[in-house]
Amino acid sequence: VFFLMIRRPPRSTQGVSSAASDVYKRQMKKRTELTEEQKQEIKEAFDLFDTDGSGAIDAKELKVAMRALGFEPKKEEVKKMMAEADREGKGTVAYNDFLEMMQSKMAERDPIEEIKKAFKLFDSEEKGKIGFKDLKRVAKELGENMTDEELNEMIEEADRDGDGEISEEDFIRIMKKTNLFQ
Repeated sequence: VFFLMIRRPPRSTQGVSSAASDVYKRQMKKRTELTEEQKQEIKEAFDLFDTDGSGAIDAKELKVAMRALGFEPKKEEVKKMMAEADREGKGTVAYNDFLEMMQSKMAERDPIEEIKKAFKLFDSEEKGKIGFKDLKRVAKELGENMTDEELNEMIEEADRDGDGEISEEDFIRIMKKTNLFQ
């Protein structure tokens, strides 16, 4: 499972020393640059809806492609994006414009909210905990061939209160430890 987690910048760098400001700018550049995996995911979403191979998609296709990337755009947002990207008035968005828009959208994501959304995918019964049954189901859905022992070890590693299940707090803590969150 890939979580595209990019930290949101602080509201202001005013009053920050020059050296700290330079470090901040380098970190933000790194966070807003897409990995090759992210670029490939964006390209695949675009290509899926560019059925005629023209290198452009229309507003409906833009909305569906964004949904495929995990966004939930509103009609007004799609209209605004189309107006900004469709400089020639053709009613379409070219791939390079789509890539630029998605890079910007990914930079706006709140990593904690993304982790919470992922937690809800595991917690299908909405009990606020991920149990053995949940892990086994997700592993099967993802085609991961994991033994019961391996799944139990995952729970033991994450479970802080010893109840045999992973709370949302445990899940967030574990996800923060991954390189995906930095």
